Amino acid sequence: MEAERRTGAAIPDSVALQRWSVAHLGPFWDLAWDLTGVKGQKGNVTVAGDGSLLGAQFFPDGRVNFAENLLRRDDDGVAIWFAREDGERRALTWTALSAQVDAMAGFLLGRGVRAGDRVAAWMPNLPETVVAMLATTAIGAVFSSTSPDFGPAGVLDRFGQIEPVVLFVADAYSYAGVKHDCVGRLREFRPRLATVRDVVVVGDVPARVNGAIGWDDALAGGGSMGPFVSQPFDHAAFILYSSGTTGPPKCIVHRAGGILLKHLVEHQFGCDIRAGDTVFWFTTCGWMMWNWLTSALASGASIVCFDGSPFHPGPEVLWNLADDVGITMFGISAKYVDALRKGGFRPRDRHELSSVRTIGSTGSPLVNESFEFLYDAVLDDVHVASVSGGTDLCGCLVGGDPTRPVWTGEIQGPSLAMDIDVLDDEGAPLASAKGELVCRSPFPSMPLGFWGDHNGSRYHDAYFSRFSGVWAQGDFASWTSHGGIVIYGRSDATLNAGGVRIGTAEIYRQVETLPEIAEAIAIGQEWDGDTRIVLFVRLSDGADLDRALEDRIRGVLRDNCSPRHVPAVIRAVADIPRTRSGKLVELAVADVVNGRPVRNREALANPEALDLFAEA
Repeated sequence: MEAERRTGAAIPDSVALQRWSVAHLGPFWDLAWDLTGVKGQKGNVTVAGDGSLLGAQFFPDGRVNFAENLLRRDDDGVAIWFAREDGERRALTWTALSAQVDAMAGFLLGRGVRAGDRVAAWMPNLPETVVAMLATTAIGAVFSSTSPDFGPAGVLDRFGQIEPVVLFVADAYSYAGVKHDCVGRLREFRPRLATVRDVVVVGDVPARVNGAIGWDDALAGGGSMGPFVSQPFDHAAFILYSSGTTGPPKCIVHRAGGILLKHLVEHQFGCDIRAGDTVFWFTTCGWMMWNWLTSALASGASIVCFDGSPFHPGPEVLWNLADDVGITMFGISAKYVDALRKGGFRPRDRHELSSVRTIGSTGSPLVNESFEFLYDAVLDDVHVASVSGGTDLCGCLVGGDPTRPVWTGEIQGPSLAMDIDVLDDEGAPLASAKGELVCRSPFPSMPLGFWGDHNGSRYHDAYFSRFSGVWAQGDFASWTSHGGIVIYGRSDATLNAGGVRIGTAEIYRQVETLPEIAEAIAIGQEWDGDTRIVLFVRLSDGADLDRALEDRIRGVLRDNCSPRHVPAVIRAVADIPRTRSGKLVELAVADVVNGRPVRNREALANPEALDLFAEA
């Protein structure tokens, strides 16, 4: 192993490597730069500053160009596969991708876009969105994207804060067999983005929106950007957004070199992504997993962009795609796996899946039954890499390890160079009990800060106010006897019944084993000077929430969790609100139930569902 050769230390396995990486941050990230083949100037110093979370700086003399690192190949192999739910397929070669990026970057320069300017995309998950991102970062501008299912208020809540100069849009997107026109909403919010000088459109919008420039026209008139120009390692490259369910979304500014290097390490060492692989993750352009997916190009892997519903025209759509293009890493959400399991769809019965080595899962905890389903109904020799991190770091705190066993219900362990721990309310480490998931070490993809947070106070309060000098992610977790991690849900949505903290995922795991329950959401309701647990359930077709089912729900929670997990109230609802990346929004439901205003309904994919909870 290269780490042993360089240091002379004994590092016999990945567990020892993780420990060494935490103890030797500078040497590890220096080694990671070399092993992952980062293109750029590394400089002589790997970590400067005082080494603290807020005082460390990685590669202070380093320079990189983000797009150059993702465009390492220039050949006729496929760089991007595209598939839409309606059956449309396209492939873009590495040579064609480089040519389009060069032309679009030339267009942006010709329109006066300069390093540090913001370029926004209100786009589906298309190859054109990837080209727009690469063209933006190629010239040192800052890219920010969100999905086209956001309405005008949601777009303005995000892009209105960062003042973009160019906006990329599409004329429509498809979902579940329905084509959604974007032109009306574009006309509504475009005048309120006063800084936008140019709108570039994929589709037929130019003829319907004054002043819009067609995608092909922009490519044809762009010329060339010339050679790549490297930027400082900490140069801003991306702005991502918090979910916004507790107020206006935070605009999280990410550094080019930090995102690049963190993703390369997670991809190559945590997920076994290799040159020539084909990497897929079901995501929209409004979720950090889109950024994570596109970075796989930097490892010489092809990526797969999918636009539409993963269940249209049926549950086989993504698995057909896996067979057709030879996906090696198949990334999905825990809720998607749960829906397959409950629907009785078994991919291995209809698909070969001979290329798939890794199945990734994130978005919410992957429960025991879903692990078992993947090994039984999909592949029995696959690496299931359950990962957890966040938009905050655009990466993983804990994740997969292809060299270690996979244990049901567990994330395999901390990511490399991440000093992960679980703390109690007083900040003391917990060996096995549930507590706050934290990171004690600085890492390259820590945000530069929040846009507009000039004194850094909002950034500090978001991650460092809980425990001094420690990054608190806001997840409720525990260690396992195998050195793995179990995530129970967001700690700010953790229930506190009788003084005992309860992760909502613990309740969902048990309740959703019942065939009558399609989905559940639990919140704390202020009641008689205390807090009681209220459980809302979305029933399976044909099921009724009668006394017998309520008794079974309470019984499974009492028997498999504890009496404190048993809800005081159980109600049936027709729908459950969620963010656009599919996460349940306990806080918004709790606000409704407790008579508080919901501060950002526009962040929800189905805000009308909140009205179902008003009479709880």
